[in-house]
Amino acid sequence: EVQLVESGGGLVQAGGSLRLSCVASGFTFSDYAIGWFRQAPGKEREGVSCISRSDGTTFYEKSVKGRFTITSDNAKNTVYLTMYDVEPEDTAVYYCALTRSIYYTIWTEYDHWGQGTQVTVSS
Repeated sequence: EVQLVESGGGLVQAGGSLRLSCVASGFTFSDYAIGWFRQAPGKEREGVSCISRSDGTTFYEKSVKGRFTITSDNAKNTVYLTMYDVEPEDTAVYYCALTRSIYYTIWTEYDHWGQGTQVTVSS
């Protein structure tokens, strides 16, 4: 059974940085992608970034491009989302998710989810 566990959330001041981690376990396949999503209060969940485990290809939504960096440590089955120059608008619960679809930049392709970690950015 696929399990995803996020950590690293917390309270950070605007302009600061934070690194989120997503540890994946419970499976043996290697053809998958991990995506990071977020859901702010009163808003729908949105995808922000993803990375292919196979070749390391990354993708970022415009709202975070240039401020967030997604990386992976395949030996640890861990994907990181490093958030730089955070803004109050980045406040949300952040989730990581997994897909085996080749269309991993399509956010609806993700079908395994972690429990989320709260990120709060103070102004």
